[in-house]
Amino acid sequence: PAQDMSGNLGKLIRLNDDGSTPADNPFAQQGGVAAQVWSLGHRNPLGIAFDAQGRLWEQEMGPQGGDELNLIQRGGNYGYPEVSNGDHYGGKPIPDHATRPEFIPPKITWTPVISPAGLMIYAGDRFPAWKGNAFIGGLSSKALVRIELKGEEAREVERYAMGTRIRDVEEGPNGSLWVLEDGAKARLLELQPK
Repeated sequence: PAQDMSGNLGKLIRLNDDGSTPADNPFAQQGGVAAQVWSLGHRNPLGIAFDAQGRLWEQEMGPQGGDELNLIQRGGNYGYPEVSNGDHYGGKPIPDHATRPEFIPPKITWTPVISPAGLMIYAGDRFPAWKGNAFIGGLSSKALVRIELKGEEAREVERYAMGTRIRDVEEGPNGSLWVLEDGAKARLLELQPK
């Protein structure tokens, strides 16, 4: 369904605050659900965040391999299920992004997967060296993943082992990092500088 414009699965949609469809959406002229679509070809988005320059970043779980961090473009098609840097469960291959240049490739892919959950771009002052960096919670990696963003490029720079699945990460009002564990006895942790 990620390539089917009659439904919103596998899409990022953009709506006005009142639920109406913005007239300048990329597929507005098509009407219906397609009019709400901002980008398509996503598998399982679990986090979006704007950087200080207003660029929209999105992370999603791949199939068997190929978790992604994407820089979202208006009307962009990110290729799933036609391309992925992972394969179908059961082992059936999916062509990699490099084989289909008409689709927008991810800025970062992970195999083995991190199972990304939550995405935050740090804007605070408590960790000045991290300003403008993205943070992703890792479920299967049981880690907090730090991504350096430089313009439209991204690279993983550190992975902090947390010993448990991380469901979300947010910036606190005082510039600390709030990390939410996953599961029935999950804790909310506040990370502060030493």
